Amino acid sequence: MKIANHTVVEIHYTLKDADGTVIDSSANGEPLKFLQGVGNIIPGLEREMLEKTTGDKFTAVIAPEDGYGPQNPELIQTMPRSAFGGVEDLKVGMAFRAESTEGHPIEVEIIDIDGDEVTINGNHPLAGVELHFDIEVVSVREASAEEIDHGHVH
Repeated sequence: MKIANHTVVEIHYTLKDADGTVIDSSANGEPLKFLQGVGNIIPGLEREMLEKTTGDKFTAVIAPEDGYGPQNPELIQTMPRSAFGGVEDLKVGMAFRAESTEGHPIEVEIIDIDGDEVTINGNHPLAGVELHFDIEVVSVREASAEEIDHGHVH
């Protein structure tokens, strides 16, 4: 069976950046299982999956625009230390949940601390990164009506 929209797909993958540094991998664990064609994975990889079958092995290079998007400079902001509600020991790399200007929850990371000024980044950690995938298709099956209705694998 070929991968098409509304099929359930299981893959093993290794994700690297352009320098070859491994970012994530399923190699020593369970395969990633998803419903194709409903946005469960990044758009560029979803397109690359189409027409593949069980046993196929391939590589895919996904541009930031088809992955987690480019870096948005508006999501990098400097604010006073007091905005962190009394957290005493702030460190670069700490992550916090915040609310976007539209009221949606986002995760922000501290990227710089200069005295009483703290710079945060609300971009996805892989925003702006060219993604290099090594993929092995483990299985493909038709999705159930319930899976299609719910938009995810059961």
